[in-house]
Amino acid sequence: MPKRILILLGHPAADSLCGALADAYAAGARHAGHEVQLIKLAELRFDPVLHEGYKLIQPLEPDLLAAQQAILRAQHLVLVYPTWWGGMPALMKGFIDRTFLPGFAFKYRPGSPWWDKLLAGRSAQVITTMDTPPWYYRLIYGSPGHRQTVRTILRFCGVSPVRVTSIGRVKDTPPAWKAKWLARVRRYGRQA
Repeated sequence: MPKRILILLGHPAADSLCGALADAYAAGARHAGHEVQLIKLAELRFDPVLHEGYKLIQPLEPDLLAAQQAILRAQHLVLVYPTWWGGMPALMKGFIDRTFLPGFAFKYRPGSPWWDKLLAGRSAQVITTMDTPPWYYRLIYGSPGHRQTVRTILRFCGVSPVRVTSIGRVKDTPPAWKAKWLARVRRYGRQA
């Protein structure tokens, strides 16, 4: 059954491997008959800083309001970004800080430590590139960025299931490997 898929590209450079992976996923998903929207966060106009935390929610720029509507409309979210310093880049984190707000993505219950997960009913795929070999990132570092994205962002807001694909080691990789990664991600798009 066709799905409405939203791809969020969190790499700040237009000609990145992440951009090629996002395009490959989109092509595979469209080939399978899914409706796909790709948002390149670097092309949005917004302040990524949550200046007052959650004490005072600053007004959302038009691009962020449109992105929130796209998130609400989507049945499947795809986050594509590089892993830098163990986690997502500032562009992606700033986008999440500004859009996944109380009342939109989650809502705390009055007088309770529990919350409502307002993005429930959606699934997600996280595709992240890294210079660290994925096995080393997992075994030695404990996958801190993956845990943040999956557990404390997406699942916290009700998005489940969430699949993670780590692509690496990107630095000094032969072109044949990149072709294999693109083919694999295209296949994921077809199987969404």
